[in-house]
Amino acid sequence: MRVSDDRYTRDRQRLDLALRLIRHEARTFTIRQWTGLSDDRIRKLYRSYVLDHDARRVFRHRGKSPRQAAFFFRNSELNFQSAQLASLYVMYDLLRGTDTGLEPRYRVGSLESGTLLCQAYEAYLDLHAPAGISFEHAWFLLLALARHDEVGISRCTVCGGVRLRDLLAKHKVGCGACGPVAAAPC
Repeated sequence: MRVSDDRYTRDRQRLDLALRLIRHEARTFTIRQWTGLSDDRIRKLYRSYVLDHDARRVFRHRGKSPRQAAFFFRNSELNFQSAQLASLYVMYDLLRGTDTGLEPRYRVGSLESGTLLCQAYEAYLDLHAPAGISFEHAWFLLLALARHDEVGISRCTVCGGVRLRDLLAKHKVGCGACGPVAAAPC
């Protein structure tokens, strides 16, 4: 029996994705959603491969995942980073723009979609040295954009860039780069 046999490939991909998500400090529930591994198996992976073996400290967050869309609108820098992350989701084909908004192209539990989510988040980390958005917030942003009930994206009327929109706000917030000048409806 060789680990390289085809019948073990899917299990190996599942474990690799789980380790990748652990290193991004994803919660156990999130890892379970994407990989299908049990809570106990995820904890054992963390203890065996990450706890004492990684150069940087990887924290295990407890509790519920973030669910506040207002997080992305706290300040202009977070709004700008969120818009870039949303653009990366479109580039990595996790979301697709349609006439009515964004259409989700990912499937929770799919190893391919989970890998694309990690790749998009890693590209975001490469763009921002002190990242303002955690992996859990990035996952929530993808969910919120796909649902299109709290958060959406549009094009800035001033600079033409992508901007994140709070769909529930009474007052329009401008583009992170242009400021309040771009607050006109797009």
